[in-house]
Amino acid sequence: MTTMKTFGLLFCTIAALTTAEADSLRLRRKQRSSPFSSSFFSSSSSSSFESSGEVCLNGGSSVPSIYTGEHMFCLCLDGFEGKKCEIATSAQCYEGMGLYYRGTVSQSESGRTCEEWDVETRERYMSTDVNSGRHNYCRNLLYKRRPWCYVQKNQQLVWEYCDIPHCGIESLPALPSPTPAEPKPELTCGQRTRRKLMKIVGGTVSTVEAHPWIAAVFWRSKTKEKVFRCGGSLISSCWVLTAAHCFPDGSNTKARRFSVFLGKNALNESELTTEQRFRVEEIYIHEGFDNSEGNFNNDIALMKLKARRGQCAMESNTVKTICLPPPLQSLHPGVSCEIAGYGKEKFGLWYNSQYLREAQVNLLADSVCRQEDYYGKMITDNMFCAGRSDWSQDACEGDSGGPLVCDVGGRFFQFGIISWGDGCAQEFRPGVYTRLTNYNRWIEEKTGLSDITAGLMFPQK
Repeated sequence: MTTMKTFGLLFCTIAALTTAEADSLRLRRKQRSSPFSSSFFSSSSSSSFESSGEVCLNGGSSVPSIYTGEHMFCLCLDGFEGKKCEIATSAQCYEGMGLYYRGTVSQSESGRTCEEWDVETRERYMSTDVNSGRHNYCRNLLYKRRPWCYVQKNQQLVWEYCDIPHCGIESLPALPSPTPAEPKPELTCGQRTRRKLMKIVGGTVSTVEAHPWIAAVFWRSKTKEKVFRCGGSLISSCWVLTAAHCFPDGSNTKARRFSVFLGKNALNESELTTEQRFRVEEIYIHEGFDNSEGNFNNDIALMKLKARRGQCAMESNTVKTICLPPPLQSLHPGVSCEIAGYGKEKFGLWYNSQYLREAQVNLLADSVCRQEDYYGKMITDNMFCAGRSDWSQDACEGDSGGPLVCDVGGRFFQFGIISWGDGCAQEFRPGVYTRLTNYNRWIEEKTGLSDITAGLMFPQK
């Protein structure tokens, strides 16, 4: 991660490559002059999910005006109604975790009537819901296990799961709803233990407790030297997500030459009490990975950790999984997210900063990043951009493969993989990230994990 002038954040480099090779990973083209408009970055701090689809939801079709060609109304499929086809009129059950449930059940499992959703919740999470959330229907907000709602119990407002069957399953065992005095986390993913930062000249050093899902990928050279290659993220106890371009040998990549460290604070130091080291059993590089246009399309890869005595990563204060969001979901432009890695403090340096660092970047609208003054046609639907309005913070060489994570409802979800960019922290050259929500099905196919969007539990210790 790189910072200009102020405390910027700097990120890791691929030490196995020469300076020239590493430079090729951060594509450089002749910089064009264009005034930067701060309006490209929204000032909104909302982190609610926003559908990346069309105007009409749930398969509905937009009917345009014959005079202006602009959208007039939605023609909904059977079972849906509403201005945007957002109301599921025949929804008698929910699928998956019920993230898309739009039925009208408004009763909890205990038989209590649901309370109407409050204004803050409606504005933050339910803008596309029926009547913009002005109702008391059960919904699955904040990624709980299934649809729920708030009810009055003993003169207190508490939440309970709703009395809705799972589609295709006759019944589900009742799950206790935690009271305010006894909170119980629904998932282990996306939760950090603490946030401890130390300011140093040229950047911000973080600790692995603040990014417990971060992975450090090392490669063993022909001379048996262990060299840092890329960053990554732990998505389940045995699987690490990273970038495809971290493996220049492609299908000829030998998994046995790689190792992964979890819970690592510094590249050149080992802490046996916090670190977990694994050999790599398999590497899957996306079949559509293509750099013929110099833009690393489909830049995603998976590494399967080699279990020891049937066990991969164990959850601890320094090792946790990151949550993955549902398919085809995005956040509003301007939302602040985090990137982390072990890399260079400045573009062109030959050495890494060694210590784990982090940076804050804002999501850019696709229309901005595709302007000619930015990256133009190099940005595909499989990518998005993020940066700072003052261009002070960015990912840099070697940060490749690391996660871009965003806080959604108090839990961190990974929306991007650090992929490429033109230099580091340069004007009109934001970082480019793999759009992770395009690859949920691919990840499920390769890993065999049945419900990655729910976040995966660690095995019992």
